[in-house]
Amino acid sequence: MSEVVAADELRLLIERIERLEEEKKGIADDIRDVYSEAKSRGYDAKIMRQIVRLRKMEAHDRQEMEAILDTYKAALGLA
Repeated sequence: MSEVVAADELRLLIERIERLEEEKKGIADDIRDVYSEAKSRGYDAKIMRQIVRLRKMEAHDRQEMEAILDTYKAALGLA
């Protein structure tokens, strides 16, 4: 591959990454707006973020995490 072709290819790849980074920023802004809207309607955004995180997990992973959390809470007298 010649240097000119490699430079063009590299530039195109970098430009694609830059476009995707812009899209990602836009999506992050949209998500922030939804949490803000939820907060204005009386929902707890921090808890909603935790729910979203839990919903991403596989059921068995979530159950395992909850069991460990319960064990730790009981050991610390928080249960």
